[in-house]
Amino acid sequence: MRVTVLDYGVGNLHSLFKALAAPGVEVRAETDARRAIDTDVLLLPGVGAFAAAAERLAPALDPVRRALAGGLPCLGICLGMQLLFDGSEEGAGSGLGLIRGRVRKLRTARVPQMGWNALEECRDPLLDASGLESAYFANSYVCEPDAPSAVRATSVHEGERFPSMVRAGRTVGVQFHPEKSSRAGVAFINAFLEEAGR
Repeated sequence: MRVTVLDYGVGNLHSLFKALAAPGVEVRAETDARRAIDTDVLLLPGVGAFAAAAERLAPALDPVRRALAGGLPCLGICLGMQLLFDGSEEGAGSGLGLIRGRVRKLRTARVPQMGWNALEECRDPLLDASGLESAYFANSYVCEPDAPSAVRATSVHEGERFPSMVRAGRTVGVQFHPEKSSRAGVAFINAFLEEAGR
């Protein structure tokens, strides 16, 4: 299985590559979004700012959107989840719009949210398969999908509930960092790759 991580050119992807390491999985980084979709699985990592990542995506926005809508499995992590939406308060640029809605800043006293948080209202087979019940978060922004049916799990930070997992077909977005969420986080990534290979 070929897994391609779209490298926005702004952060360290080492922990993500380590979490993706598995027998039969070939992982590569790609800075060109158009070339990144020549793969079995696309991964949008969670490092960076929305505007810079959207700029990296911009030349290939339509081909990437068509590939995901056509069934290319994709996992968007943190910022990568936010890129699945139309746009963000964080900065200029367009997201993929695969999931309709916007990204906005957390309305809490402590921003960013840093650390472990529980996953609630879970309803996705990947969460069942991995046993992931809490995960590591590092986010100042959260997603607001137009359709509540896109939400597969929520979390609460200082009384504010927000989507911690969304899904559109074979595309999954998580606000948390599974690669930093211990064994259950790695099990979540493995469950996603197993699903993608079916």
